[in-house]
Amino acid sequence: MPVTYSSYLKLRELLALQQPLSDGPEHDETLFIVIHQVYELWFKEILHEMDFLQQELVRPDAPRALATLKRILTILKVVVAQIDVLETMTPLDFLSFRARLESGSGFQSFQFREVEFALGAKNPKALDRYEPGSEERQRLEKRLHSPTLWDAFLRFLVGAGYLVPNEALNRDVRQSVTETPSLHPTLIQVYRRDPLVSQVCERLVDLDEGLMEWRYRHVKMVQRTIGAKPGTGGSSGAAYLETTLNKPLFPDLWAIRAEL
Repeated sequence: MPVTYSSYLKLRELLALQQPLSDGPEHDETLFIVIHQVYELWFKEILHEMDFLQQELVRPDAPRALATLKRILTILKVVVAQIDVLETMTPLDFLSFRARLESGSGFQSFQFREVEFALGAKNPKALDRYEPGSEERQRLEKRLHSPTLWDAFLRFLVGAGYLVPNEALNRDVRQSVTETPSLHPTLIQVYRRDPLVSQVCERLVDLDEGLMEWRYRHVKMVQRTIGAKPGTGGSSGAAYLETTLNKPLFPDLWAIRAEL
């Protein structure tokens, strides 16, 4: 059979995946499922692009890296904009089917945890939410032990002819990225003398800011929908999400602003 639009995209299988659990079902549950399934597809694409971006940085290929960063940033804008759609659902609309979620929670999104790990926000305790030996846990374990986007950027700097301190280059990649003051003189030199490499720096700052925006909008959406109630899946809801705000992924790129 020839390839068709439907067969190529597996539309029958795709459109059969939205299966509300509420009686009726409740009208807004379909929206809730579609939005979160789309989120997971975007997370898949972001991971795909970030893996490619790391390759281009290590190569190094600044133009391709910048193009890939632009794509990731554009996807992030779409991800944030989807919250506008979710906010058309009132608190009562959500409550009409919330009990059906039981222990299910976005807190359990292993792909979002992969995104965090790939960006350098690593928390080994996150693995405890997944069964030992499960595909989800294996994927997170691989990300935990792999270099991050920041580590690839440091090697990009080396490839561009800059001196990067050993404490930054040889850091434990299983740990979250932290500020390295000895790297600041190199970054300041980049900003003052190298327009192309400084563009890469600025796009990384855009990426950092984009994720902060996503977290902020997510917090406000949760507060708007369930207030101070605990989240599903055992989380504390908005109270937990608030603790994730204003934590930069690439702290050195923010710290040097005061030194330029």
